[in-house]
Amino acid sequence: MKYALITGGTSGIGLELVRNFARNGYNIVIVSSNSESLKKVKQKLENEFDVKVVTYKQDMGKIGAATQLYGRIKEDNLDISILVNNAGIGLVGSTDRIDLQDDESMMILNVINLVELCKLYISDMYDKGKGKILNVSSIGAFQPGPYTSTYFASKAFVLSYSRAIRYEAKKKGVQVSTLCPGATKTNFFHREGTITPRSAMTAEEVAVYAYKLFMKNRSVIVPGFTNRIKNWLPVKLKMMFVAKMKSTE
Repeated sequence: MKYALITGGTSGIGLELVRNFARNGYNIVIVSSNSESLKKVKQKLENEFDVKVVTYKQDMGKIGAATQLYGRIKEDNLDISILVNNAGIGLVGSTDRIDLQDDESMMILNVINLVELCKLYISDMYDKGKGKILNVSSIGAFQPGPYTSTYFASKAFVLSYSRAIRYEAKKKGVQVSTLCPGATKTNFFHREGTITPRSAMTAEEVAVYAYKLFMKNRSVIVPGFTNRIKNWLPVKLKMMFVAKMKSTE
């Protein structure tokens, strides 16, 4: 029995990606740090879809979380055919004012544990000669982000890393894709402390588009026509726009 593993799969884009995989017959492994959310999502999914849902409570913002999660899943003999690294957070503020430990936790979540999960599962996929990985980055990966500097940089890392290992993995029969959504109507902006832009897409719209192109083996997936157009703008202009939107000074 094969599973799609999705981190941060109890809300937002992650949950909608879970729903797309379940709708298409994939058994699901969901990872989150919130046990109550895991219970609710598991029950709802199993009632709605004819699939098996396995949940793991794991804080992916801690060093060693990836290896711990991988070990637990191995002990349960679950065959992961698809890995979706969706868990991530953002922080807003000038770099001198963002708490050092908060920045560190974000880098561990957005970068370190994402890389470690990729390395652990891509080795398994190479052995089998097949498998798929979807790493969730951001449209912010395409330019620096004043007043959200570490977050944008972490997503630029995810995009660069994913494109590099995609090149390596294609020779082994394994697919690696990167999802770069723009503003999305989720709890992300609330947690970040900023207002959700009126032009934001819904998480469902993002996930439907992402799933479709992921299954078509698209390298970099940017949902939304407006978001794709923005990538043609000069970097300095995009930086000015980000600074104006994110600055609290």
